[in-house]
Amino acid sequence: MRGKTAEDARLLELLDPVAEAAGYEIVRLRLMGGDKARRLQVMAERPDGIMLVEDCSALSRAVSEVLDAADLVRGEYVLEVSSPGIDRPLTRLKDFATYEGYEARLELDRLVENRKRFKGVLAGVEGDQVAIDLEGEDETALVPFAWISEAKLVVTEKLMKRGAEARAARLAREEERT
Repeated sequence: MRGKTAEDARLLELLDPVAEAAGYEIVRLRLMGGDKARRLQVMAERPDGIMLVEDCSALSRAVSEVLDAADLVRGEYVLEVSSPGIDRPLTRLKDFATYEGYEARLELDRLVENRKRFKGVLAGVEGDQVAIDLEGEDETALVPFAWISEAKLVVTEKLMKRGAEARAARLAREEERT
């Protein structure tokens, strides 16, 4: 899920160690567009879940150097490094544990009960399965992580509050340092 295509997978193989060495984790990578105007989108964060503008710049510089040397992307492209945002994609098993209790939308790569799309509250992880309390269901569903093609948090009051509290805590820490 962190990458969609074989080309994305090759880029992740190249860039994951670069990001880790710089102190970041790549959440998602997408190479989009045709052969002419392409865009390489890299969503990343620090291990603490924060990604400031300065972090985006630092990772962009580190990634650019390696991409220029490796010359893996055909033609011209624009590199875009960003944070995952509040309605972030959930691309790693640990994301589903981190955001337990928050609402998410899942899309599967196969039909389950005649549908591929599900919405509910994340209930953690059990082994390699995502637990989710689906709307209208009494029991928690277990979905194999390997079946999930896309997943994303839903913007809710609870998620907005979490974001505001995290920003306030970060600002307080910054004030203490000055």
